[in-house]
Amino acid sequence: MSATAPAELIDELEFVLKGGSSERRVRTLQRLSELLLSSARRLSSSQVSVFDDVLVRLLDCVGVRALAELSAALADLPAAPEQTVRRLASHENPSVAVPLLSKSPILQDTDLIEIANSRSQQHLVAISSRQNLNEELTDVIVKLAGKDASRALVRNPAARFSSRGFAVLLAAAGRDQTVAESLGLRSDLPAATLQGLLSNVTATVRARLLKAAPAGLREKIQAELNSIDARAEPQAEGPKDYSDAHAAVVELSRTGKLSDPTVNRFAIRREYANVVAALSLLSGATVETIAPLMDDPNSQGLIIACRASRLNWQTTLAVLNNRAVPPLSKPETEQARQAFEMLFVSTAQYTIRFEPPVPSTASAASDNRVAAAGGRG
Repeated sequence: MSATAPAELIDELEFVLKGGSSERRVRTLQRLSELLLSSARRLSSSQVSVFDDVLVRLLDCVGVRALAELSAALADLPAAPEQTVRRLASHENPSVAVPLLSKSPILQDTDLIEIANSRSQQHLVAISSRQNLNEELTDVIVKLAGKDASRALVRNPAARFSSRGFAVLLAAAGRDQTVAESLGLRSDLPAATLQGLLSNVTATVRARLLKAAPAGLREKIQAELNSIDARAEPQAEGPKDYSDAHAAVVELSRTGKLSDPTVNRFAIRREYANVVAALSLLSGATVETIAPLMDDPNSQGLIIACRASRLNWQTTLAVLNNRAVPPLSKPETEQARQAFEMLFVSTAQYTIRFEPPVPSTASAASDNRVAAAGGRG
């Protein structure tokens, strides 16, 4: 880069900004980009800063297509102009932001967290595919992620998750078999999370995990499945009549008395019909959706129901631990708490009403033919 180049760049920029056509501005941007890429290895930091100042002034003067081309050109550049990269990466149009969000080394965790909190799911998917995602960043992503971002993140072997992050992914796995299968194949999956996952997925998913897992992980999965089968007990009860309980909680709701303390008291007294009726009324789900969750050894579905009912954690824990199934262990309690706290009420309400979780015992019973056939489905 010659000594006169910075001054020439500034002079041309001033001319273009004052009276140049849109086509002239795009050509100027392209020429600057080509010059930067061709001389990147020879440029000092001060020279890169000159490019940065010039490019930033042009960003608001060209269209999305030109910005997307510039973003793609800068994505792999180790010494790319920092202001320009940050502006492009936070652009609301995914075609501009995604190339840089996916791999630019210029972006710091603080940049990515800010963008994750303010932009679209396509932006989140791009961030989820980056190398070396730490726990602080994945905690933010899993809380905001929709289906595609959750799938991209759980498939990323370079992503690291906290116990809270794994708890949220476990809840997502209950709604999405693709997430469940990818989660089950992670080599860093904690034992408690693997147990919760295998307790909640269908026999089809279990068979696929056994088929796809490497030898060491396959042994862990099979051992856990054997343990789950040994703990399982057949359910002999027929359908219950919840009409009286429903009428009672409707009256409590009408008088403003259907609250956390009321549900907590139902749970501690093991008034199961009242608990089911209360969760049904508060969450908007049917009794037929809620009732099987009370008998499910896996707690994920009931956590979703309690969160959708806007119950607090202490009431939720009372519901979880006062059922006809064994109470949660300390690790399971902590994992359940984290899943509860990371779950948005709106997400829980949508799930329990329109995509209700299938109790693990029911799904296992309905899928045992598939399992015996080698996981065909």
